[in-house]
Amino acid sequence: MVNFKDIPPEMLIKELSNKLSKEIQEPKWVKEVKTGQHKERGPNDPNWYYIRVSSVLRKVAINSPIGIERLAAEYGGKVDRGSKAHHTGTGSRKILRTALQDLEKLGYVLKNKKGRSVSSAGTKLLNSAALNASKELKERIPAIERYI
Repeated sequence: MVNFKDIPPEMLIKELSNKLSKEIQEPKWVKEVKTGQHKERGPNDPNWYYIRVSSVLRKVAINSPIGIERLAAEYGGKVDRGSKAHHTGTGSRKILRTALQDLEKLGYVLKNKKGRSVSSAGTKLLNSAALNASKELKERIPAIERYI
């Protein structure tokens, strides 16, 4: 049985974003927003919201229980302050909050007092996406089958 932790994150997130794009409707503000205070511009990829939602689901599954503040730190980066020393900036909490609310509506994430954790339906979705990604991985690299 393939677990979602066995698959490379890029492949799992790509597969998850394809599945979630059919279930989630992206908000209206997605085209005009930056992803954090450390960014100058918004993302170039038109499907970036679904990729972020899938990435959030994976991070919640691995690090649960986790809150929005810690997730914002995970998606943060280096703030450019010119010639001064850099500081770390946080990712956009609005994006994370709406992503988690969308996942809660679908029943993939549960809200607790300590933070958010993945539900059994979310684990099932992650493992099915991992199974599909592993099939693609085995087609590209046949020798990987003994490691999965």
